[in-house]
Amino acid sequence: MNGRAVKITGSKTLTLANILQTASSQKGLELIGIIDCHSPGVLEEMEHLMAEGSLVPLAEGGLRYENTTLILGSEIEIYDMNCHGPIHVLAFFPTITLMKDFSNWMREHVTNINLSSQRIYCDAKTLQHKVVELGGLFIPAHVFTPFKSLYGKGVLRSLTEVFDPTMIDAIELGLSSDTEMVSKIQELEQYTFVTNSDAHSLGKMAREYQTLLLADANFVELKKALHNIDGRTVGANYGLHPLLGKYHQTVCAKCGCHVQEETEQCPECGSKQIIKGVATRIQELSSENHITERKRPPYIHQVPLDFIPGIGPKVMQKLLAAFGTEMDIIHRTTVQQLATVVPQKIAERIDLARTGQLQFAVGGGGVYGKVQFE
Repeated sequence: MNGRAVKITGSKTLTLANILQTASSQKGLELIGIIDCHSPGVLEEMEHLMAEGSLVPLAEGGLRYENTTLILGSEIEIYDMNCHGPIHVLAFFPTITLMKDFSNWMREHVTNINLSSQRIYCDAKTLQHKVVELGGLFIPAHVFTPFKSLYGKGVLRSLTEVFDPTMIDAIELGLSSDTEMVSKIQELEQYTFVTNSDAHSLGKMAREYQTLLLADANFVELKKALHNIDGRTVGANYGLHPLLGKYHQTVCAKCGCHVQEETEQCPECGSKQIIKGVATRIQELSSENHITERKRPPYIHQVPLDFIPGIGPKVMQKLLAAFGTEMDIIHRTTVQQLATVVPQKIAERIDLARTGQLQFAVGGGGVYGKVQFE
């Protein structure tokens, strides 16, 4: 609203109004969390939209915009004396009043309250207690990413090194992992997995999401679903295929060579700048003897349309104009229907993506994987 950037690494088109409009009309999302709501500029813009009637507060938490409910969130970086590296966490609150209270409290513990993902200068458990005190949800973010995550570098073995495990509402898996990969990490057994991803541009929204079995799209129902209360639950997780994730495989940061085994030195260039892949880190944390007793919802691998060769902005607009939301195109529109709008080859590629028949060049070291065709 005031023109100042909140997420420095975000696209200039990633404004609150654009996020809400894209979520509702293009992506088909009924519930979306925005993690910059602690910023005074974002709070001001939300109040402006509420005053004009575009955002409507819900009695059970959240703000309704057209067909989408906004859940007010904040992403925070923890690096206290118990951490071996910075950890990103998410906090969500039911009302703008409670988010203001959290923002005012956080202002005393961060350098710049106006910016996204600020490092907070208090210990992790103090932050957890504040979120719980204000009736919020606390979720460690992209927990296996090599940088700025719980298991990336934050802890050696266990989340209990930093967090109170009783004050965690869910675990966000991140782009380079899925439910099956982490099934042998025993301490995660008790938590619901969410598959969200931090979108730095409008196009990246909903590359990961979950379907929720709710009575309505609001904060109270979301909290029930994360704790499997009253039949509310996660119905299915939809996630980027792990092989496409930016950090799936261990890679040399200097030359980009994919390192197949645990090593301290690149076999190609000799560099010791090795970025450990998510797959390797998960294997380190897993117990081969652990057999999960928790029945998890299905995890459906998803290839976003912009990952598929031949689908650029013009083709994307044709598809959206013909079939509605991106999720409808990816999961529900038939090959025959697709072929009435785009070349048969592209229609078939979308179908190959949804049926798991694509080949990938594996991602790693901060570089996304790629879809491969002969």
